[in-house]
Amino acid sequence: MIDPRRLVVLAAFALLALNPGLAAASPAKSKPAAAPTVAPPPPPPAEPLPPPKIYLFRGAMGPFFSTGMDRLEEKLTKAGFSADVNEFTICRWIGDRAVSSYKESPAPIVLIGHSMGGLCSVIISEMAAKENIPISLVITIDPAHATDDVPLNVERFINIFLSDSVLGGGNVVAVPGFRGHYASYDLKENSRVSHINIEKSDDIHRQIVDMVTQLPRIQAQSQGDAVPLRYLVPADTLVELWDSGVRLPVRRGDTMESIAAAHRVPLWTLVQSNSLPENATLTPGQSIIVPRHLTPPDAAAAMAVPAPSGRR
Repeated sequence: MIDPRRLVVLAAFALLALNPGLAAASPAKSKPAAAPTVAPPPPPPAEPLPPPKIYLFRGAMGPFFSTGMDRLEEKLTKAGFSADVNEFTICRWIGDRAVSSYKESPAPIVLIGHSMGGLCSVIISEMAAKENIPISLVITIDPAHATDDVPLNVERFINIFLSDSVLGGGNVVAVPGFRGHYASYDLKENSRVSHINIEKSDDIHRQIVDMVTQLPRIQAQSQGDAVPLRYLVPADTLVELWDSGVRLPVRRGDTMESIAAAHRVPLWTLVQSNSLPENATLTPGQSIIVPRHLTPPDAAAAMAVPAPSGRR
Protein backbone atom coordinates (compact mmCIF):
# COMPACT_ATOMS: atom_id res chain seq x y z
CA MET A 1 0.00 0.00 0.00
CA ILE A 2 1.34 3.41 -1.00
CA ASP A 3 1.78 6.01 1.75
CA PRO A 4 -0.69 8.91 1.07
CA ARG A 5 1.96 11.52 2.09
CA ARG A 6 4.23 10.15 -0.60
CA LEU A 7 1.44 10.51 -3.20
CA VAL A 8 1.02 14.21 -2.21
CA VAL A 9 4.74 14.91 -2.72
CA LEU A 10 4.78 13.12 -6.13
CA ALA A 11 1.72 15.08 -7.23
CA ALA A 12 3.38 18.38 -6.31
CA PHE A 13 6.47 17.53 -8.37
CA ALA A 14 4.30 16.52 -11.34
CA LEU A 15 2.38 19.78 -11.17
CA LEU A 16 5.65 21.80 -11.20
CA ALA A 17 6.95 19.80 -14.15
CA LEU A 18 3.77 20.49 -16.17
CA ASN A 19 3.68 24.23 -15.18
CA PRO A 20 7.23 25.64 -14.78
CA GLY A 21 5.78 29.17 -14.87
CA LEU A 22 4.33 28.62 -11.44
CA ALA A 23 7.81 28.57 -9.94
CA ALA A 24 8.71 31.82 -11.70
CA ALA A 25 5.50 33.40 -10.46
CA SER A 26 6.75 33.14 -6.91
CA PRO A 27 9.69 35.56 -6.67
CA ALA A 28 12.57 34.69 -4.42
CA LYS A 29 12.62 36.44 -1.12
CA SER A 30 14.76 39.56 -1.66
CA LYS A 31 17.42 40.58 0.81
CA PRO A 32 16.73 43.82 2.62
CA ALA A 33 18.48 46.77 0.93
CA ALA A 34 21.58 47.94 2.72
CA ALA A 35 21.13 51.25 4.43
CA PRO A 36 22.93 53.98 2.49
CA THR A 37 26.22 55.04 4.04
CA VAL A 38 25.90 58.56 5.40
CA ALA A 39 29.10 60.57 5.43
CA PRO A 40 29.83 62.16 8.79
CA PRO A 41 29.15 65.88 8.83
CA PRO A 42 32.22 68.05 8.19
CA PRO A 43 33.84 69.49 11.31
CA PRO A 44 32.70 72.99 12.10
CA PRO A 45 35.08 75.69 10.89
CA ALA A 46 37.63 76.83 13.44
CA GLU A 47 36.52 79.86 15.35
CA PRO A 48 38.59 82.87 14.22
CA LEU A 49 40.84 84.27 16.88
CA PRO A 50 39.88 87.63 18.34
CA PRO A 51 41.97 90.63 17.26
CA PRO A 52 45.33 90.77 19.02
CA LYS A 53 46.16 93.19 21.79
CA ILE A 54 49.36 95.03 20.93
CA TYR A 55 51.79 96.50 23.43
CA LEU A 56 54.60 98.71 22.11
CA PHE A 57 57.58 99.93 24.11
CA ARG A 58 59.99 102.81 23.55
CA GLY A 59 63.63 102.70 24.50
CA ALA A 60 65.54 104.99 26.84
CA MET A 61 64.51 108.64 26.42
CA GLY A 62 61.79 107.23 24.22
CA PRO A 63 59.81 110.44 23.55
CA PHE A 64 62.95 111.82 21.90
CA PHE A 65 64.69 108.81 20.34
CA SER A 66 62.01 106.09 19.91
CA THR A 67 59.42 108.17 18.09
CA GLY A 68 59.11 105.46 15.45
CA MET A 69 57.19 103.37 17.98
CA ASP A 70 54.59 106.15 18.23
CA ARG A 71 54.26 106.22 14.45
CA LEU A 72 53.88 102.44 14.37
CA GLU A 73 51.21 102.64 17.08
CA GLU A 74 49.30 105.17 14.98
CA LYS A 75 49.43 102.89 11.92
CA LEU A 76 48.24 99.87 13.92
CA THR A 77 45.41 101.86 15.48
CA LYS A 78 44.40 103.18 12.06
CA ALA A 79 44.29 99.55 10.84
CA GLY A 80 41.74 98.81 13.57
CA PHE A 81 43.88 97.22 16.27
CA SER A 82 44.07 97.83 19.98
CA ALA A 83 47.59 99.21 20.35
CA ASP A 84 49.26 101.18 23.13
CA VAL A 85 52.79 102.59 23.27
CA ASN A 86 54.54 102.67 26.65
CA GLU A 87 57.83 103.53 28.33
CA PHE A 88 60.04 100.56 29.17
CA THR A 89 60.36 101.92 32.72
CA ILE A 90 56.85 100.64 33.56
CA CYS A 91 57.51 97.29 31.89
CA ARG A 92 56.42 95.01 34.72
CA TRP A 93 53.30 97.04 35.45
CA ILE A 94 52.25 96.75 31.80
CA GLY A 95 53.13 93.04 31.97
CA ASP A 96 50.78 92.55 34.94
CA ARG A 97 48.04 94.38 33.00
CA ALA A 98 48.59 92.19 29.93
CA VAL A 99 48.40 89.00 32.00
CA SER A 100 45.24 90.13 33.81
CA SER A 101 43.62 91.22 30.54
CA TYR A 102 44.35 87.84 28.95
CA LYS A 103 42.87 85.93 31.90
CA GLU A 104 39.73 88.05 31.75
CA SER A 105 39.32 87.94 27.96
CA PRO A 106 41.84 85.76 26.08
CA ALA A 107 43.17 87.34 22.90
CA PRO A 108 46.49 87.01 21.08
CA ILE A 109 49.24 89.14 22.62
CA VAL A 110 51.73 91.03 20.46
CA LEU A 111 54.79 92.71 22.00
CA ILE A 112 56.97 95.11 20.00
CA GLY A 113 59.87 97.03 21.49
CA HIS A 114 62.82 99.20 20.48
CA SER A 115 66.11 99.19 22.43
CA MET A 116 65.25 98.77 26.14
CA GLY A 117 61.68 98.30 24.96
CA GLY A 118 62.84 95.14 23.19
CA LEU A 119 64.27 93.84 26.46
CA CYS A 120 60.92 94.71 28.07
CA SER A 121 59.04 92.66 25.45
CA VAL A 122 61.02 89.55 26.39
CA ILE A 123 60.57 90.23 30.12
CA ILE A 124 56.79 90.35 29.68
CA SER A 125 56.96 87.12 27.65
CA GLU A 126 58.72 85.51 30.64
CA MET A 127 56.05 86.85 32.99
CA ALA A 128 53.34 85.34 30.77
CA ALA A 129 55.19 82.02 30.62
CA LYS A 130 54.91 81.68 34.41
CA GLU A 131 51.13 81.96 33.98
CA ASN A 132 51.04 79.50 31.03
CA ILE A 133 49.90 82.31 28.73
CA PRO A 134 51.06 82.16 25.08
CA ILE A 135 52.52 85.15 23.29
CA SER A 136 51.56 85.23 19.62
CA LEU A 137 54.28 87.54 18.33
CA VAL A 138 57.31 89.34 19.70
CA ILE A 139 59.29 91.79 17.56
CA THR A 140 62.43 93.32 19.04
CA ILE A 141 64.11 96.20 17.20
CA ASP A 142 67.79 96.58 18.09
CA PRO A 143 67.14 95.43 21.67
CA ALA A 144 69.60 96.00 24.50
CA HIS A 145 72.51 93.56 24.88
CA ALA A 146 71.07 92.40 28.20
CA THR A 147 67.92 90.97 26.57
CA ASP A 148 67.17 87.43 27.74
CA ASP A 149 66.59 84.41 25.52
CA VAL A 150 63.17 83.89 23.95
CA PRO A 151 61.00 81.71 26.25
CA LEU A 152 59.05 78.65 25.10
CA ASN A 153 55.60 80.30 25.23
CA VAL A 154 56.42 82.67 22.33
CA GLU A 155 54.89 81.44 19.08
CA ARG A 156 56.70 83.85 16.75
CA PHE A 157 59.82 85.87 17.41
CA ILE A 158 61.57 88.35 15.11
CA ASN A 159 64.71 90.30 15.97
CA ILE A 160 65.85 93.18 13.75
CA PHE A 161 69.15 94.47 15.08
CA LEU A 162 72.61 95.89 14.50
CA SER A 163 75.25 93.56 15.92
CA ASP A 164 77.80 96.39 16.07
CA SER A 165 75.45 98.76 17.91
CA VAL A 166 76.59 100.05 21.32
CA LEU A 167 73.14 101.26 22.38
CA GLY A 168 71.37 98.12 21.16
CA GLY A 169 73.02 95.15 19.49
CA GLY A 170 71.04 92.45 21.27
CA ASN A 171 71.65 89.25 19.31
CA VAL A 172 68.71 87.46 20.93
CA VAL A 173 68.49 83.67 20.72
CA ALA A 174 65.83 81.21 21.86
CA VAL A 175 65.98 78.95 24.90
CA PRO A 176 66.83 75.26 24.27
CA GLY A 177 63.76 73.34 23.14
CA PHE A 178 62.08 76.35 21.53
CA ARG A 179 59.72 75.13 18.80
CA GLY A 180 58.12 78.36 17.63
CA HIS A 181 58.91 80.48 14.59
CA TYR A 182 62.19 82.41 14.85
CA ALA A 183 63.95 84.85 12.55
CA SER A 184 66.93 87.12 13.21
CA TYR A 185 68.05 89.94 10.91
CA ASP A 186 71.39 91.68 11.41
CA LEU A 187 71.42 95.00 9.50
CA LYS A 188 74.97 96.07 10.35
CA GLU A 189 75.93 96.06 6.64
CA ASN A 190 73.43 98.85 5.92
CA SER A 191 75.27 102.12 6.55
CA ARG A 192 72.02 104.10 6.46
CA VAL A 193 70.57 102.33 9.48
CA SER A 194 71.45 103.29 13.05
CA HIS A 195 70.12 102.53 16.51
CA ILE A 196 68.04 105.71 16.54
CA ASN A 197 66.39 105.32 13.14
CA ILE A 198 66.03 101.55 12.81
CA GLU A 199 62.54 101.65 14.37
CA LYS A 200 61.37 104.41 12.01
CA SER A 201 61.40 102.50 8.71
CA ASP A 202 58.05 102.86 6.97
CA ASP A 203 58.70 99.64 5.07
CA ILE A 204 59.24 97.67 8.29
CA HIS A 205 56.14 99.29 9.75
CA ARG A 206 54.09 98.18 6.74
CA GLN A 207 55.28 94.61 7.08
CA ILE A 208 54.56 94.56 10.81
CA VAL A 209 50.99 95.79 10.22
CA ASP A 210 50.55 93.12 7.52
CA MET A 211 51.89 90.41 9.81
CA VAL A 212 49.64 91.43 12.71
CA THR A 213 46.68 91.47 10.32
CA GLN A 214 47.41 87.86 9.34
CA LEU A 215 47.78 86.51 12.89
CA PRO A 216 44.10 85.57 13.46
CA ARG A 217 44.12 83.57 10.20
CA ILE A 218 47.16 81.39 10.79
CA GLN A 219 46.37 79.56 14.01
CA ALA A 220 46.36 76.17 12.24
CA GLN A 221 49.98 76.40 11.06
CA SER A 222 52.34 73.91 12.63
CA GLN A 223 55.30 75.16 14.60
CA GLY A 224 57.05 71.82 14.89
CA ASP A 225 58.62 71.96 11.41
CA ALA A 226 59.62 75.63 11.54
CA VAL A 227 63.32 76.16 10.83
CA PRO A 228 65.01 79.10 12.61
CA LEU A 229 66.44 81.78 10.32
CA ARG A 230 69.50 83.89 11.04
CA TYR A 231 70.55 86.39 8.38
CA LEU A 232 73.24 88.98 7.90
CA VAL A 233 71.26 91.17 5.52
CA PRO A 234 73.32 92.52 2.60
CA ALA A 235 73.76 96.29 2.39
CA ASP A 236 70.95 98.30 0.78
CA THR A 237 68.64 95.29 0.74
CA LEU A 238 64.99 95.23 1.70
CA VAL A 239 64.30 93.54 5.04
CA GLU A 240 61.58 90.98 4.36
CA LEU A 241 60.09 89.78 7.61
CA TRP A 242 59.92 86.04 7.15
CA ASP A 243 59.12 84.47 10.51
CA SER A 244 60.87 81.13 9.95
CA GLY A 245 62.05 78.74 7.28
CA VAL A 246 60.76 75.48 5.87
CA ARG A 247 62.65 72.46 4.51
CA LEU A 248 61.76 71.56 0.92
CA PRO A 249 63.01 68.62 -1.19
CA VAL A 250 65.05 69.35 -4.30
CA ARG A 251 63.47 68.14 -7.56
CA ARG A 252 65.28 67.06 -10.69
CA GLY A 253 66.61 70.09 -12.54
CA ASP A 254 66.36 72.45 -9.57
CA THR A 255 69.09 75.00 -8.98
CA MET A 256 69.60 77.49 -6.18
CA GLU A 257 68.47 80.23 -8.54
CA SER A 258 65.35 78.39 -9.75
CA ILE A 259 64.27 77.57 -6.18
CA ALA A 260 64.73 81.20 -5.14
CA ALA A 261 62.69 82.37 -8.14
CA ALA A 262 59.93 79.81 -7.57
CA HIS A 263 59.47 80.89 -3.95
CA ARG A 264 60.06 84.58 -4.61
CA VAL A 265 62.92 84.94 -2.18
CA PRO A 266 66.38 86.48 -2.72
CA LEU A 267 69.12 84.07 -3.70
CA TRP A 268 71.29 85.25 -0.81
CA THR A 269 68.77 83.84 1.69
CA LEU A 270 69.26 80.32 0.32
CA VAL A 271 73.04 80.79 0.31
CA GLN A 272 73.06 81.78 3.98
CA SER A 273 70.37 79.38 5.24
CA ASN A 274 71.98 76.35 3.60
CA SER A 275 75.67 77.34 3.71
CA LEU A 276 75.90 76.68 -0.01
CA PRO A 277 77.35 78.72 -2.90
CA GLU A 278 75.01 80.28 -5.44
CA ASN A 279 76.07 77.78 -8.12
CA ALA A 280 75.91 74.71 -5.86
CA THR A 281 75.02 71.42 -7.59
CA LEU A 282 71.82 70.09 -6.02
CA THR A 283 70.74 66.46 -5.79
CA PRO A 284 67.07 65.37 -6.12
CA GLY A 285 65.71 64.65 -2.67
CA GLN A 286 68.21 66.95 -0.99
CA SER A 287 66.68 69.24 1.63
CA ILE A 288 66.84 73.00 1.13
CA ILE A 289 65.79 75.61 3.72
CA VAL A 290 63.61 78.34 2.21
CA PRO A 291 62.31 81.37 4.15
CA ARG A 292 58.54 81.24 4.63
CA HIS A 293 56.12 84.11 4.14
CA LEU A 294 52.97 84.26 6.24
CA THR A 295 51.28 85.31 3.02
CA PRO A 296 52.65 85.73 -0.51
CA PRO A 297 54.58 89.00 -0.75
CA ASP A 298 53.23 91.96 -2.66
CA ALA A 299 54.78 91.82 -6.11
CA ALA A 300 55.05 95.59 -6.19
CA ALA A 301 57.24 95.56 -3.10
CA ALA A 302 59.53 92.74 -4.18
CA MET A 303 63.17 93.52 -3.67
CA ALA A 304 62.78 97.27 -3.31
CA VAL A 305 65.55 99.07 -1.46
CA PRO A 306 64.48 100.43 1.93
CA ALA A 307 64.66 104.12 2.67
CA PRO A 308 65.08 104.51 6.42
CA SER A 309 65.15 107.92 7.97
CA GLY A 310 68.52 109.63 8.24
CA ARG A 311 70.63 109.39 11.38
CA ARG A 312 69.43 111.57 14.22
